[in-house]
Amino acid sequence: MYKINEIFETIQGEASFTGTPSIFLRLQGCPVGCAWCDTKQTWEVDDVYKVSLDDTVEKKADSDHWADASAEQILNLFADRAYRAKHVVITGGEPCMYDLNPVCELLHANGYTTQIETSGTFEILAPAQTWVTVSPKINMRGGYEVLTSAMQRADEIKHPIAMQKHVEELEALFAKTGVSPKLVYLQPISQKISATKLAIETCIEKNWRLSVQVHKYLGIN
Repeated sequence: MYKINEIFETIQGEASFTGTPSIFLRLQGCPVGCAWCDTKQTWEVDDVYKVSLDDTVEKKADSDHWADASAEQILNLFADRAYRAKHVVITGGEPCMYDLNPVCELLHANGYTTQIETSGTFEILAPAQTWVTVSPKINMRGGYEVLTSAMQRADEIKHPIAMQKHVEELEALFAKTGVSPKLVYLQPISQKISATKLAIETCIEKNWRLSVQVHKYLGIN
């Protein structure tokens, strides 16, 4: 069973799949503790807030409410809601707290592609064809280390930055893990002007790529 915070259909606004119609499957639970996290409602799993699966669909506002669901129930809900997108983004929270093989394999067997957005602090249990976006959470208050295995598995790195030290931390992580990713995206935190300027300059200098959270500029989920 997976603990679901919300399910909705939208456009992916970040990194390589920017602009792709997507179904977002947001899982509940995350102990990492990112200071700038914009989904803090997913951190705790409190039985007080357990609801039915239907109550997690197309939420009107962020909330701590969550529901249990099997892979089959998730697939059936997609059909019941007549979602047209065929790309599923599994995010959180921290989705890699769960074994994602069952849900990803079922989705693949039914014509969907899958993508995971993870902090890289848990082992990634997912099929080889699942696209893995690691947004490495370095020196966060939860005390979890970014795993070398997660960095090696990543199809792309998406790193939020606000200041130069965030760039330096990422380079130090590459050196520590011995990983030289082909795709590195820098994402300005909170769309701040100074962070965006730094991200652009660094991307040009290092031949990395820019991710600007298009959905936030468009005012959609």
